[in-house]
Amino acid sequence: MGSTPEQRDALIRELYEKYRRPLLAYALRSVGGDVQRAEDVVQETLLRAWRNSDTLSVDQAGPWLYTVTRNLIVSGYRRAGARVTEVPMPAQDLPHTDDDFDRVLQSWQIAEAMRALSKEHRAVIGELFFRRRTVAEAASVLGIPPGTVKSRSFYALRALRDALEERGVTGP
Repeated sequence: MGSTPEQRDALIRELYEKYRRPLLAYALRSVGGDVQRAEDVVQETLLRAWRNSDTLSVDQAGPWLYTVTRNLIVSGYRRAGARVTEVPMPAQDLPHTDDDFDRVLQSWQIAEAMRALSKEHRAVIGELFFRRRTVAEAASVLGIPPGTVKSRSFYALRALRDALEERGVTGP
C-alpha cells in the first residue's frame, strides 16, 4: 500500500524477466501445449502480481506466482465460449501436475504464510498442528491457559487462511 506506481512497474518488470519463461513452460505443460492459453495464463498471473505488488518481492514471489498460475489453469479462469475454438474440458481430462511439485509448492506457500503470523500465533499452530499436541499439552508447553491456546488457534488459523488467500492460494 506504500509503493509508488514506478516501484510497482519496476517490480513487475523484474518478475517478468525472472519468471516469464519458467511460468510459460509450466503453463504449457499443464495445458497440453496450447501456446495461446499458456500465454494468457502467464499474462493473467503477472496482472495479479501487479495488483498485489504491495505484498510481493522478487525474491519471494516464485511460489505465489506458480500457485496463481496453477489455480488459473485448474479453474479455467476464462469464461466458457470466450474463444470460439476453445472446448470446455471435463475435470477428469485436466492435465495432472506432478504431485511432488504441488506438495513442495504448498509447503512453500504455507511456510511463507506462517512467517506472516505473530510469534504467539506461530507457536500455537506449531504445537497443535505440527507437533500434534492437545490443547492441554500445548498450554503446558507454552505456559499459557488452555482458553488462550484455543483463542490464539482460532485467530491464528483465520490469519493463516487470509495470508494464503492473499498469496493466491484458495481453499476447496
